[in-house]
Amino acid sequence: MRMLVIGAIGSVAVAVASVATGAPATLQSDLAAAVAAPSRTPANTARDRYRHPAETLAFFAVKPSDTVVEIWPSGGWYTEILAPYVAGKGTYWGVGPWPKGVDGLRGLQEKDAALYGAIKLAAFPADADMPRVPDGTADVVLTFRNVHNWRMGYQRGGIDYAPDAFRQMFAMLKPGGTLGVVDHRLPENADAARERSSGYVKVSTVRQLAEAAGFVFDGASEVNANPRDTADWPDGVWTLPPSYRLKDVDRAKYAAIGESDRMTLRFRKPR
Repeated sequence: MRMLVIGAIGSVAVAVASVATGAPATLQSDLAAAVAAPSRTPANTARDRYRHPAETLAFFAVKPSDTVVEIWPSGGWYTEILAPYVAGKGTYWGVGPWPKGVDGLRGLQEKDAALYGAIKLAAFPADADMPRVPDGTADVVLTFRNVHNWRMGYQRGGIDYAPDAFRQMFAMLKPGGTLGVVDHRLPENADAARERSSGYVKVSTVRQLAEAAGFVFDGASEVNANPRDTADWPDGVWTLPPSYRLKDVDRAKYAAIGESDRMTLRFRKPR
């Protein structure tokens, strides 16, 4: 499996090259088995064709023995894969706006304690009086389609707190640890102001945020790309599935486009 590095990104030139996942065959097999588990919700597995979980997690090289932190897991789409995958050998943390932002994971724990009972919960972003992931303990931190929320100030009164979010993710990781970011991709030539309303964000913005927090860029994959998405829809990214915010207006058109075009970026915390 080979994946393309994103080409020139705004003012930051990135050489076009092929990037292997670096994941050995045994790891890819373990991830494929986790994705194929019958315990996953059918509504979630139906979206695998858009979200490519096995390939994405292989690119981030997530191992069963890792301490994995997922930022804002919401209802637990990736939790259904990751929590059983690391159970017994590693640790899964689900972190979100405290305390309501992790209610979806509490629901999973109540539904199936055997699969999800070992999940650890914490706040993110964490204020001083909130439970948090201990600094320097995570092997991998993953955030799926959240950076645009931080840029838009969701849950924080409209204030852009993406810089603080990246600093907190950096603190969680062990030296040498991995940050994996997936988000809706805004074209580099688009008006940057659209990041505050459309749900899309530029690759260059994510890189600047990560590097300002201390991360080193480690690669990009096109596994979650969708060239049919032009990122200029009447109600932002929520025009497309699965949201269909326009309801029945041009629904067949948006269904044919599919879910959004997404960047998949990997960063390292320096040793």
